[in-house]
Amino acid sequence: MFRRRSAGRSARVMTLRREPDEARETPVRRPAASAPQPLVPLAALDDRTLEILTRRRQARRPTNRGWLLRRLLLLSDLLGLSLSFLLAVLIAGGVEGHGQFAPGIEIAVLLASLPLWIVAAKLLGLYDKDESRTDHSTLDELTRVLLLVTMGAFAFSLVTGYVDANVTKVLLFWIFGMLFVAGGRAAARLVSRRTLDYVQNAVIVGAGDIGQLVARKLQQHPEYGINLVGFVDSEPKAPLPDLERRVLLGTPDDLPEIVRELGIDRVIVAFTREGPEGTLGLISSLRGCAVQIDIVPRLFEIVGPNAVVHTLEGIPVVGLSPARIGRSSMVLKRVIDILGAAFLLLLTWPLFAAVAWKIKRGSEGPVFFRQRRLGMNQREFTLLKFRTMHADADDGPHRAYISATMNGSAEPGANGLFKLDRAGAVTEFGRWLRKTSLDELPQLINVLQGDMSLVGPRPCLPYEVEHFAPHHFERFLVPAGLTGLWQTTARAHSQFNEALEMDVVYVRSWSLALDLRLLVRTPLQLMRPTATA
Repeated sequence: MFRRRSAGRSARVMTLRREPDEARETPVRRPAASAPQPLVPLAALDDRTLEILTRRRQARRPTNRGWLLRRLLLLSDLLGLSLSFLLAVLIAGGVEGHGQFAPGIEIAVLLASLPLWIVAAKLLGLYDKDESRTDHSTLDELTRVLLLVTMGAFAFSLVTGYVDANVTKVLLFWIFGMLFVAGGRAAARLVSRRTLDYVQNAVIVGAGDIGQLVARKLQQHPEYGINLVGFVDSEPKAPLPDLERRVLLGTPDDLPEIVRELGIDRVIVAFTREGPEGTLGLISSLRGCAVQIDIVPRLFEIVGPNAVVHTLEGIPVVGLSPARIGRSSMVLKRVIDILGAAFLLLLTWPLFAAVAWKIKRGSEGPVFFRQRRLGMNQREFTLLKFRTMHADADDGPHRAYISATMNGSAEPGANGLFKLDRAGAVTEFGRWLRKTSLDELPQLINVLQGDMSLVGPRPCLPYEVEHFAPHHFERFLVPAGLTGLWQTTARAHSQFNEALEMDVVYVRSWSLALDLRLLVRTPLQLMRPTATA
């Protein structure tokens, strides 16, 4: 349970730590006659936070994620563009009929134009998203990188007169530019995420159900680069089991001082008890602090990233697009499914044969596990998986576990994952199949049959709908998928109800671009270690 260290507003540092510590039991502040003490004692903070604070205090100049990434991305863009053009000049210079221009003049023109490239990238917002968005990646900006390189290469060709004289060089510059600029940006982000300067200290205002849900998600995604220092709340709820060691720093009245003392970069407002006026006052109190403020909206369950903010005589209104896919988009999605599934089946048929042989050799029963699932419009179909359990396994424990995860009473396993542990029912080879997610491979056949799509919500069991909230049924407006938003962001780290919320977000946010991004992310996610069965 959360517990207070001492009474009064001057000593509102609270902690979830259970072990006794005399240093932590000392009063937070001394009497007014003595030198003022910090609101939050260092003994109440975790090692990660202390390491970040020490690094920042020893730094010669203020640094943060935005400062770091803007410089790394700028450097990667300059190097990528320069290298692209040098390679284009070297290669095209050896092509017959394309060596009549002096490389020195071309390079001089390129170097002189680099500031214009950077200004164009700035206007396209290629340096401004990483500081505010926790999940921003190079994939999210590929279209803008494509626009930058395409327009830049065309403009460069006009200036140097290459449109008619040297198409090869312009084309090579464009191809290399896309590869090196996008690749350099990905490398810059990879490098930055290995440094402490990338990490943002964060506090969550509100230690209720939603605040603790946000905290869990921050803990499960270290790639976000957010270090949760603790909570701010005047009436906190009992902590979830995996959040018992998180610190309650104080009340909302203490927030400005907490931000200044602990170098907080991000404040997440998550359904506090302060009410609208109190929340507005809380945000206004941070006016003088250089801090990112994130507000979890009401009805966040159905507000996806594609929601549009417009105004009614100055009042911001969040607009939700209809949760449906147009006919032409559905046809295109189906074409991609057929081509993709056919290609993957041809590519993996040797693996199919090897897995089938191993399953038959390891235990009695069929190669495929068949199960009734619900697809688009709640139409039942037979889902195929490689069998990972003994043939006589009972589904009763799974029903009970789904019910527990829906009401929040389920606890993660020792590995921190919400995955039912049925070691006695799973075969030895089945554990490996589940760990690698290769047991899902036969669903490519379901995709070809039209029962599923390559990307979509997880195909659910008929009895799972007993636990659905009304808005969860929106997930049936699109085809069920082999992979999807839940599989590429959380997998077994989320409870069943959290997976349903992500399915609804996918439906509300659907686009072909989103499907392609999720397809690209799926192999990367599979390489990350997850649960064993």
